[in-house]
Amino acid sequence: MKNNDPYAEKHLNRLKILVYLIPIAGFFPAIWTIYSHQGTRQQQAASRLAVTLAVIWLMGYMLLETGARSAENLQLPMLLMSSVLTTTYFLVNVGLMIRILAGKPLWLPGVSQISDRLP
Repeated sequence: MKNNDPYAEKHLNRLKILVYLIPIAGFFPAIWTIYSHQGTRQQQAASRLAVTLAVIWLMGYMLLETGARSAENLQLPMLLMSSVLTTTYFLVNVGLMIRILAGKPLWLPGVSQISDRLP
């Protein structure tokens, strides 16, 4: 017997989006969803946003860590900026998860426009 419960499908959709927004680990299912062209429009948009956030965080983290290792005078400020960047990345993802659970759309100023340009 087939279950045609629309609420179950809605909850499954939310659960998939929450998985995409898990910091660092959610990058892999999100990238898989983008390149396999699976999922709803909302899942595709959430995947693109999660990948964009992860790439921005990774690039910033790598640049700050490299700068901290090469500049002796600026080592502490760069490490602090790296910590702030990582904390912000985690908090933004948690905030987006809360928005999904509240039934609101995913949108971040600036980042959403960049993520919409991904394939």
